[in-house]
Amino acid sequence: MFPIGDDNSDRTITPIVNYAIIGLNILVFVLLQGFGGNDAFTYAFSLVPLEVTQGIDLSGVQIIRDSFGNTGEIQHYATPLPVYFNFISSMFMHGNFAHIFGNMLFLWIFGDNLENLLGHIRFAMFYLVCGFAAAFAQIFMDSGSVIPMLGASGAISGVLGGYVLLFPQRKVRALIFNFLTTVPAFVAIGIWIAYQLIVGYLTPAGTGGVAYAAHIGGFVAGVGLIRVFALGRRV
Repeated sequence: MFPIGDDNSDRTITPIVNYAIIGLNILVFVLLQGFGGNDAFTYAFSLVPLEVTQGIDLSGVQIIRDSFGNTGEIQHYATPLPVYFNFISSMFMHGNFAHIFGNMLFLWIFGDNLENLLGHIRFAMFYLVCGFAAAFAQIFMDSGSVIPMLGASGAISGVLGGYVLLFPQRKVRALIFNFLTTVPAFVAIGIWIAYQLIVGYLTPAGTGGVAYAAHIGGFVAGVGLIRVFALGRRV
């Protein structure tokens, strides 16, 4: 399922916070991460579960071992700030072009509608809280991991959770199995979360790749918190 747009006919404000978040992600990826090639910056400011749970700052080569007995190496770099700052910094970094493109596309399509309803400040707070919840979910599932976490996926998953709860019937244009069609939001996002649940269940802990627990945790946080952030707003 690949969304390409939704119904914005009721939007009454310019989603400046959503645009700013997208712009900041792009600037970090281009200027600070060097289009994904600056490993020293990327590894220093990514979030590492073991660093959080143990309160340490890893540096140098770390050996990783998956559940199949395979081993590998990760080069860590010390961060100039406390490791807990990486809860924020990791939300604005990405691994490659495909990673940032997919995340920013989802945020561009679904974020503006939530900002239109919540307002600028509440939307910014909702986005960050969902990002923190997603990070904690991944840390809880794999607290001893030395594999860095980065990306806006967890926070954006929260946006999707809020969106599907408030706008379940809103029409979303999407490519599904190479066919361009229009489906209700609960179908489009339902396919997405079902995929996260299935693949996350099948992916062994400690193998790296996509942080499915963060996606699911962010989504659950979005569903659970959106009504609180929308108090006093006309839904």
